[in-house]
Amino acid sequence: MRFSGFRILKEGLTGNKGWAGHWRDAAPKSEYDVVIIGGGGHGLATAYYLAKNHGITNVAVLEKGYLGGGNVGRNTTIVRANYFLPGNSEFYSHSLKLWEGMEEDLNYNVMHSQRGQIVLFHSDGQRDAMVRRGNAMVNQGDDAELLDREGVRRHLPYLDFDNARFPIYGGILQRRAGTARHDAVAWGYARGASDRGVDLIQNCEVTGIDIEGGVVKGVQTSRGSIRAKKVAIIVAGRSSQVAAMAGMRLPIESHVLQAFVTEGLKPVINHVVSFGMGHFYISQSDKGGLVFGGDLDMYASYAARGNLPIVEHVMEAGMTLMPMIGKARVLRSWGGIMDMSPDGSPIIDKTPTTGLYLNCGWCYGGFKAVPGSGYSTAHLVATDTPHEPAARFRLDRFRTGRGLMDEEGTGSQHNLH
Repeated sequence: MRFSGFRILKEGLTGNKGWAGHWRDAAPKSEYDVVIIGGGGHGLATAYYLAKNHGITNVAVLEKGYLGGGNVGRNTTIVRANYFLPGNSEFYSHSLKLWEGMEEDLNYNVMHSQRGQIVLFHSDGQRDAMVRRGNAMVNQGDDAELLDREGVRRHLPYLDFDNARFPIYGGILQRRAGTARHDAVAWGYARGASDRGVDLIQNCEVTGIDIEGGVVKGVQTSRGSIRAKKVAIIVAGRSSQVAAMAGMRLPIESHVLQAFVTEGLKPVINHVVSFGMGHFYISQSDKGGLVFGGDLDMYASYAARGNLPIVEHVMEAGMTLMPMIGKARVLRSWGGIMDMSPDGSPIIDKTPTTGLYLNCGWCYGGFKAVPGSGYSTAHLVATDTPHEPAARFRLDRFRTGRGLMDEEGTGSQHNLH
């Protein structure tokens, strides 16, 4: 089933009775070439690119709950490529290019809106740092524009420019950044993978990983045992728990990150706005809700809900940056379980167990990384060699100390990344 303007018009005039399910609700087979643990954005994208790019279709995606029920549906939907360090910069640049062709590739509307992102700075030192970052972004082949105070005011006149503590000196604009509909991204990749023969198996919890002689043999699940030549662990905040089934201890902490959305309002915020000093970021959805978030809850947890002090902190930061937000009523909030690595950068690598692969440690970068992560992980699983944009996301950097990518410059404190 392909989508088109004609098809949408036809269904709208005939009661929308001709739509079929977007993917097959498959039952598990006894054996697969590849089993992917985790039916979120990264896992579904990996399955899609395994089938599309490498012709590997005897694949199962195992999801404990429902597809897209984890972090891919619990974020603030921001897409950007404004990373600084070598390794991260190339990867997110590659991922942004995939975002720009995603809707045509999937034949699915993920509502990708390149409305631009403005990251504010509040001192001379921060301006110098932003100039350096912008130059690195341009040298990488991405876009960046330095805005002075009046340049920011032209784009964002509603900000408090004369705040006594954090006066706005300017910002850096990436016009190709923006937002996308998080649920639609999961649905689009699920549909594309299913159409190519991948089995998407929901309500199937992995309870064990079978290893013999240092080689993975399959998995144990709530729906029986499944043999597999290769297994990929792509479960975000649950990475440490699932890896423990294979006898691995990961350098990962799991933290809750809250997000919020207001009632629907008339269009007022045309960009993604990031306020680093208050750790606050905001955009406006196509339905009119203001979508925003801030810091982690700062304690390790597997609970997909947050605490009230962070709610207060985020609201204070929003009021500091744009006092007008105080007139909006918060409609709901949610929490995602973030898999935080010691250097704030992800891991896409083989494990010491032959045939077992790992994708985790995305910190704040998980949603924007979905296409790049799936593309690179599929390449690794199919060829047993790293994909060039993700070549530095090695697991052993935490053992050897070589190749650490501390994007935030905050050292080995998971919750600060």
